[in-house]
Amino acid sequence: MVNNTAKGKKLSFTTKEMVLTAMFAAIMAVCSWISIPIGTIAITLQTFAVFCALGILGGRNGLFSILVFIFLGAIGLPVFSGFKGGIGVLTGPTGGYILGFIFMALIYMAGEKLLGKKLAVKITLMLIGLAVCYAFGTVWFIYVFSKDGNAMPLSKALKLCVTPFVPFDLIKLILALIITDRVKKYHLI
Repeated sequence: MVNNTAKGKKLSFTTKEMVLTAMFAAIMAVCSWISIPIGTIAITLQTFAVFCALGILGGRNGLFSILVFIFLGAIGLPVFSGFKGGIGVLTGPTGGYILGFIFMALIYMAGEKLLGKKLAVKITLMLIGLAVCYAFGTVWFIYVFSKDGNAMPLSKALKLCVTPFVPFDLIKLILALIITDRVKKYHLI
């Protein structure tokens, strides 16, 4: 596709943008496969990859890399945690957290356009996006778990699905910001 413009608006992707979008979708898959057991939970690096995609590619291209990642998983490729794939993962109890990445990117994209690309703005947008991802994923978890008549109180869902992961996601966010700053500083991408 050619980079066309109409009234100053970007309509398509450059070849470089398409390659980077695909590359970050692949990075998300690899990072979702990396599982670090810590006590009774396992931490993956997929949120780290999402933070890096947004920080390096920006909101628009970061969003499309997330959409490609989710689409590949939805059609059955084993790109999700535990080498899983298929629509069942997305409609399952933890699928809302994966779909929540879309909200992270939309928030980042909107904030980037309204507030700019300063470090404080990036940090704030990523934190808000992460909170929205947690909220959406938790509501999804409660809904799917409760469909069969099982009760899932919000406090228990937060204890299972959010609280253990917050410190690690904050560390991943900080590392992603450091890496994206270095990549941009040295024009590596």
